[in-house]
Amino acid sequence: MTVRLTVDRARWDTHVTAALADYGDGLVAVVKGNGYGFGRAVLHQEVAGTMVCVGTVHELGDVPAALKPIVLTPTLQAPTDTRPVLTVGSLEHVRVLAGWQGGVIVKLASSMRRYGATPTELPPLLTAIEQVGLEIIGFGLHLPLAGNDDSRLAEIEAWLPLVPTTAELWVSHLRPEAFRALITTHRDRRFRIRVGTALWHGIPRADFITLTADVVQAQHVRAGELAGYHNTPIPFDGTLIALGAGSTHGIAPLDDADPTRRSPFHFERHRLALLERPHMHTSIAVVPAGQPTPRVGDWVDVQRPLITTQIDDLLWT
Repeated sequence: MTVRLTVDRARWDTHVTAALADYGDGLVAVVKGNGYGFGRAVLHQEVAGTMVCVGTVHELGDVPAALKPIVLTPTLQAPTDTRPVLTVGSLEHVRVLAGWQGGVIVKLASSMRRYGATPTELPPLLTAIEQVGLEIIGFGLHLPLAGNDDSRLAEIEAWLPLVPTTAELWVSHLRPEAFRALITTHRDRRFRIRVGTALWHGIPRADFITLTADVVQAQHVRAGELAGYHNTPIPFDGTLIALGAGSTHGIAPLDDADPTRRSPFHFERHRLALLERPHMHTSIAVVPAGQPTPRVGDWVDVQRPLITTQIDDLLWT
């Protein structure tokens, strides 16, 4: 049973190279979570430059020694070494680092309202950082996906008067042209941009990356027969197929108001109706008689976000 990510190596390399060129020297690659479907170890080998952004302190173990890790999520427990740059956005984040002599990025609050100090919270936060002896590497502003580049640039502009001119400001979720405009407008400042999805997948996800699952079993069935964990009645005559993808892989029904559109599986441009929710390593679908039917060993397309999918096999073509 296999969930496979297939990548056209030449086209992917071309895309990554173009993205790096479009953003310029300010780009710092993000390799976090499941490594955007590829796996973190794979993407660490593809990082250009000397720094990489990781999600949490628990993702530091597989960062190569040649890369300086920037931890994006604040931690409530200091790591055992000072190689990583940590993120702090509140007094509590700083207090737990007392005695740890490393570098930090000061997180500024954006309209996401996730982590980060507000303008009134920033001065006491900077004082606390100085008191515990942490080195400020830069300031970070994590911008929302909602809105457009104009609204994101407006958030950056609102913060700039409060950020020292000599400090580096790390931003996110700008298109290359907007990031270049920011640099051009403020030539007296230094900016970096953390990029993950746009670098590794393209936005929207490019067609040189495909996610598939194999067909492990197929059997003819009649309407009304029972199958699955919950002995669900089969809705029509056709073929019951067992797919090598399930909840263990992060495979789940799609969030759609129309129940007929919730299956993430497709074969020859036909959606394969789920009999029940995917379970562990297997999903069961029913193909009605007369519709193109996959056979054992065939591969079906899987429509799921790669950032929530655990693959079994990475195939470079």
